[in-house]
Amino acid sequence: MTDWIGDTFTSDVGWSHLESLVDVGNRMAGSDGEREALERTRDALADVGARDARIEPFDVQGWTRGDSAIRRVAGGDAPDGDEAATVASGANQCVALPRSPSAEASGEFVDLGHGTPEDFETAGDLDGAVVMVSSDTPDSLDRFVHRREKYYHAVEAGAAAFVFANHVEGTLPPTGSVGTADEPIGAIPAVGVSKETGARLARRREGDDLAVAVDCAAAEAESGTVVAEVGPATDEYLIVSAHVDAHDIAEGAMDNGAGTATVVEVARALAAREDDLDTRVRFCAFGAEEVGLVGSSRFAADVDADRVKAVVNVDSNVFGRTLRFDHHGFDALEAAAERVGDRFDHPVSLGAELVPHSDHWPFVARGIPGYMVSGETADRGRGWGHTGADTLDKLESRNLREQAIVVTELVTELADGAVTTERRDPEAIAAALESEGKATGMKVTGDWPF
Repeated sequence: MTDWIGDTFTSDVGWSHLESLVDVGNRMAGSDGEREALERTRDALADVGARDARIEPFDVQGWTRGDSAIRRVAGGDAPDGDEAATVASGANQCVALPRSPSAEASGEFVDLGHGTPEDFETAGDLDGAVVMVSSDTPDSLDRFVHRREKYYHAVEAGAAAFVFANHVEGTLPPTGSVGTADEPIGAIPAVGVSKETGARLARRREGDDLAVAVDCAAAEAESGTVVAEVGPATDEYLIVSAHVDAHDIAEGAMDNGAGTATVVEVARALAAREDDLDTRVRFCAFGAEEVGLVGSSRFAADVDADRVKAVVNVDSNVFGRTLRFDHHGFDALEAAAERVGDRFDHPVSLGAELVPHSDHWPFVARGIPGYMVSGETADRGRGWGHTGADTLDKLESRNLREQAIVVTELVTELADGAVTTERRDPEAIAAALESEGKATGMKVTGDWPF
């Protein structure tokens, strides 16, 4: 009964797939690299015994990076020893945020600190300004303020350009998309800069006229979702998911090669345990997550919500042993995660608040029970995620194997016919978002689905 545990702990299937994904290179949504990663994931699922492995394609707004820079506007004063017009450029200082428009805009440089809604409200006239905000959210605020919310506060304030400064040391400019579902290309040019570059800009350039320049290309492209399944042919089914795409400036090892590799390892274990499953398990490896949950949103819109027993979405794990299960207030999911954590004496962390990011969310927003399964970190934010430092060397194969064992047992637990999951009314989900203070930001970014 426990042979599968030893098989999983000694398996190299998941880790090999992770290496395969990071070696693809650029896995940006709609790119050739993303397509190759989807094909490799489809083949990996088929190789471990999942049935009917296929790619379901969909159209997506493509975006290809060029150069970007922050420059002094001609005629501006420069401190002694600083004669160069360019104050931030190159991969170590300044990167365009995906789906920024290809444009150059200039204005007075204003550092808004954390860039909270209150910071924008008290800043005064920002019309035509170049606004810089931090990737961090202050402890005094009872909710996380997402990058895209800060961007659209800048757009609403009439800013000419947006600068997103990392709060993590290490000369790591952060990436992350802008744009909305209706308008996938953002309204103003946007770049990410490292903490060090941001500090230098704040100290030396406050009030100066600066220009933000982004060179990029945007064209229609194709992404896709990998789908495969194991278990009995029941009408009701579980979804086990991850996203294949990654930002183009890094290997995307943690975000989300690790999650995709974990799903492949779970599929291998479950294919060998099909007799233990009372419910069908469908694996989904989504494309285009990093640009607005495009793949999962399209997939979730087409499912019969009453047939989806639960969603187990794995995103950004393996970098540490502790698994975090955000269960979104679904009691059955909380209880199952507690049981499995206790059974294996594995460090787990549970969260009941709604997490409206990653590929579980389009399902949860419809009232479908869903987890966000991720790694636990003591630090705020993504750390080296969404930077060029998201590389394979920071992950450990032992953690992938251990976490695959825990997730496999969790899925088997949920697939038990004696375990029931209660759906929630979408109006209750909306009310919870309001009470948790998340609705305001989602309405600003065009992500409010109710």
